[in-house]
Amino acid sequence: MKAKEKIFLRKSAPEKSARMVETIYGCKWSLTVYQLLANGINRPGAMVRSVEGLTTKVLNECLRKNAKFGILERVTYNESPPRVEYKVTEFGTKFICILDELEKLQSEIESGIL
Repeated sequence: MKAKEKIFLRKSAPEKSARMVETIYGCKWSLTVYQLLANGINRPGAMVRSVEGLTTKVLNECLRKNAKFGILERVTYNESPPRVEYKVTEFGTKFICILDELEKLQSEIESGIL
């Protein structure tokens, strides 16, 4: 009798995307930045003025991290004084949808549905 052939390989966690989710959730301001962008606030100065406790230094670090992941795009305008705006990329839109689903799941867990 022949031994049964194994047809499945060991499945492992998606390394890059899992690390990205962990990093974004680890940054306490990223979700707030996404909310600001969804409401049309896309300039760093306006973001800092809109959120109590958010500093320019922390915001710039958060924006840089999100741009590095490809979630946000930095748009620089050749004006005097220079103007910088941020926008969500196509990939960022997909990524934020995943974060929204995680938030819904958390709500269900907290309400006892699951």
